[in-house]
Amino acid sequence: MKRIDAVYHVRGEAEFVDDAPRPAEMLYAAVFASPVAHGAILSLDTAAALALEGVAAVYTVADIPGQTLWGSIIADQPLLAKDEVTYVGQPIAVVVGKTAAIARQAVNRISLQVEERPPVLDPRQAFERGHIIGSPRTFVLGDVDQAWEQCDLILEGTCDIGGQEHLYLETQRARVIPQEGQALRVYSATQNPYAAQRTIAQMLGLPNHAIEVDVKRLGGGFGGKEEQATLWACLAALAAWRTHQPVELVLSRQEDLWMTGKRHPYISDFKIGVTQEGKILVYEVKHYQNAGAYADLSTAVLERSLFHSANAYFIPNVRISGASCRTNLPPNTALRGFGGPQAMFVMESAIAQVAEALGRPRGEIQSQNLLQLGDAFPYGQRLQTDGVRQTWREAEHIYRLAEIRDRIAQYNASHFETKQGYAVMPVCFGISFTATFMNQASALVHVYTDGSVSVTTGGVEMGQGLSTKIANLAVKAFGIGEQRIKIESTNTTRIANMSPTAASVTTDLNGQAMLLAIEQILARLKSVAAAQLGVDDPDRIAIINEQILYDGQPTDWTWDRLVATAFLTRTNLSAHAFYATPGIGFDRTKEKGTPFAYHVCGAAIVEVTLDCLRGTYKIDAVKIVHDLGRSVNPLVDRGQVEGGLAQGLGWMTIEDLQFNEKGRLLSKDLSTYKAPDVFFMPDEIAIQFLEDMENTTGPYGSKAVGEPPLMYGIGIFFALRQAMRAFKPQGEFAFASPLTPERVLCELYADELKEIAESIS
Repeated sequence: MKRIDAVYHVRGEAEFVDDAPRPAEMLYAAVFASPVAHGAILSLDTAAALALEGVAAVYTVADIPGQTLWGSIIADQPLLAKDEVTYVGQPIAVVVGKTAAIARQAVNRISLQVEERPPVLDPRQAFERGHIIGSPRTFVLGDVDQAWEQCDLILEGTCDIGGQEHLYLETQRARVIPQEGQALRVYSATQNPYAAQRTIAQMLGLPNHAIEVDVKRLGGGFGGKEEQATLWACLAALAAWRTHQPVELVLSRQEDLWMTGKRHPYISDFKIGVTQEGKILVYEVKHYQNAGAYADLSTAVLERSLFHSANAYFIPNVRISGASCRTNLPPNTALRGFGGPQAMFVMESAIAQVAEALGRPRGEIQSQNLLQLGDAFPYGQRLQTDGVRQTWREAEHIYRLAEIRDRIAQYNASHFETKQGYAVMPVCFGISFTATFMNQASALVHVYTDGSVSVTTGGVEMGQGLSTKIANLAVKAFGIGEQRIKIESTNTTRIANMSPTAASVTTDLNGQAMLLAIEQILARLKSVAAAQLGVDDPDRIAIINEQILYDGQPTDWTWDRLVATAFLTRTNLSAHAFYATPGIGFDRTKEKGTPFAYHVCGAAIVEVTLDCLRGTYKIDAVKIVHDLGRSVNPLVDRGQVEGGLAQGLGWMTIEDLQFNEKGRLLSKDLSTYKAPDVFFMPDEIAIQFLEDMENTTGPYGSKAVGEPPLMYGIGIFFALRQAMRAFKPQGEFAFASPLTPERVLCELYADELKEIAESIS
């Protein structure tokens, strides 16, 4: 089964928030935002904006009738700034005009006076000043302090990890239409419809049922629309509620880039102790997370960093600490991997430093420390699969790792100006929301009298193929043709209190809920069939290819006939079901528990060629072995692996977020922020899925696929580092990302650049 919406995308028929016909008298909103990173607001003059012809209104925080602060975890972020601004791009006022052009023109007429204050942009500096969101946290396994005495080698280092822009195709946007009474219908580009519903209701002092949020699909999200889409929906809703007219708010690409948060940059200090043979005995890491100005999802992102700080390795003695540090940047937020990639990069950096100090291949240190079945994670859960070692062995065998190693060694021995490198990147990624209560979902299924089926879940289609997978599951469960299935929009009036589409769990949660609803309907249909066939045991009835079978043998009953008969006998053809992931929980007072339903494992081999005279490089190949369990749709899953890989490779190399000393984004458009394109990607991408793997938690034995593949991209950093060391064996290279061509060149010729600088001075 192909993607069910592919044809609509190719024809340009797929509808997004602002594609539906515009309501009569619709107004357009634009946002006036802070031009400085930190300061006290002295005055705000909107008179000139209001005087512009075509401007309907300008709203500030004084126009909000209910709660003015919002946030899913910590409600600390102003919907509109009042007395101070804390990042460049912070919304201060909303202008509403007859056209988007008029609204933006009016924004430029607003006058703001700010007493500017020095911004804090560095997370370590913020930590030292006590600017911490939430509380620092620490995971401990074993006796760390005693373990150092047993080590033959102890090394320390620091990682400086860059952020990343989401760069979804569809920018942030919302359309809000007033309904009778005080109700609002909200069309929002959000991964989290319930958060938008709840926050708008709180802002306006209304009950949740007065706000209906509907999401057909998103043009990409990657986590950037999990929390941050709520703000723009709220501002559009405020304007619609005040004007009593439909209002649309759409950010331009440049506005989206400088007003929204990114993947969290981290500064992390590590210390690692090993035996002479390379066995890791103890590991300690401190993560300083750059949270930005407000909490957003930072504390949850940090928590997942703590969970994944040991990546795919068993280390008997571990101390992992972290703090969300408040700075004067836009609030950073979820981005594919949700804190896991930053933590894994630090672990891989520590192993690279060990390998270099011992003069051994990095892969040897990795392989002898890999997790195996039954090993304990630092948070107390034990690994319930041997997938870590199995995917490593499969990658080593299928892709002939020994031959790759020898071939690259021979190449480097015979070439001066170019060098090659390779790295193996293992991944072990936990699947579940780490906040246990969020692991719940509902589904609503209708079977109509013509045999067609309507399915509504709380999951949002954002390009990841969710709708196709849900349809796949429904087809298999009902035993009917795919043309029978329609996946409805995600709507808060049909599914209440839904969790966000995030954490790679959406197919698991919503698929299981839908299957439970289908089981209810099938039980009723089988009872009807049993009565009509004159048999006693409905469990001996099956539906396959729309034929009704009894004891595996065809009858003269079909799906259409059975559904019609069920209706005539007053049988309920609708069902609502609820699913909650069993067996999970985490005690944050002890920092121990079982936060994940299962783990996704895999290994990737990354090969590169580096031009050591120019600093440029080419990704020659990425070869992956990945555990998907029993894939619901291999085509969709392969696309997710390739897409995640591209995003990971870009994050590690060319996606360079730069802010100036005043907190203003420098990489503010697509001419200054480079993202992967077809020419950047490897010449060869090989993906092998493990066969006959089972997962009792996922629908029909499937496993999540959205986030884990991104971490394979981390391997490129260490492949390039190997090539750099082949050119300059005694070079001191930082663990700093992204490893852009400019950075490669500067590190390769650091001594020469230093001499030039000294001669000039």
